Amino acid sequence: MSEMRLVVVGAAGRMGRALVRAVVEAKGATLVAAVERSESEALGKDAGELAGVGPLGVVITDDATAAFSGADGVLDFTAPQATIRFAKLAAEAGAAHIIGTTGWSDGEDAPLHVAASSIPLVKSGNMSLGVNLLAALVKKAAEALDEEFDIEVLEMHHKHKVDAPSGTALLLGEAAAEGRGIDLGERSVRSRDGITGARDAGDIGFATLRGGSVIGEHSVIFAGEGERIELTHRAEDRQLFANGAVKAALWAHRQPPGFYSMADVLGLND
Repeated sequence: MSEMRLVVVGAAGRMGRALVRAVVEAKGATLVAAVERSESEALGKDAGELAGVGPLGVVITDDATAAFSGADGVLDFTAPQATIRFAKLAAEAGAAHIIGTTGWSDGEDAPLHVAASSIPLVKSGNMSLGVNLLAALVKKAAEALDEEFDIEVLEMHHKHKVDAPSGTALLLGEAAAEGRGIDLGERSVRSRDGITGARDAGDIGFATLRGGSVIGEHSVIFAGEGERIELTHRAEDRQLFANGAVKAALWAHRQPPGFYSMADVLGLND
């Protein structure tokens, strides 16, 4: 099989550059285009040089339509509104869409499901193997432990992150809610301040920390009377997310149209 032709959008950002490096290092994939915003200072620069892997002959452009033409897949860690636009363009081009974008409002990702009716689309709050294994463990623990164990999700990221809770924290919260058989939207507590009253049994709490250069730390705490279980993942290099995204793209290249998650990519739903 020929190499999968991939496009990186948001190519000048930290994750975009990591994605370029991941494509270059992956077997079975090649970078054919790189896209940035029309006001980006990176336009016209070589994507490989910007990513620190040497010249690739791929010049960063703001023409996503042309970039997607002839591509097999799009790697996208941008922002919700940009991702919605890219999903439509990927569907028109027949390219798989791999989405690591976070910061979604409830129901905002509905257009992605429309795109997934014609292309394979993989969306995840976190592309790492470790986090997705953690989510599977959280679901199992939530199934095994009743409401006498309170569930709290704690996360910390670098000071530049703009959304909270993180997409990974929400992924873990969804796993816990699924294990308990409850709706996360109805039972999540996102903030506490002042006289809040006692904690309601069965709620899933979230706590958010921001500071420094922390790439990502997540813990799910099951707190019972006299005992506490903590499941934790610490990311030490954002390259692992990029590598996971390329793995997802290569997997999606062999799949029919549909809306998939990293659990599907890693076989954790089997």
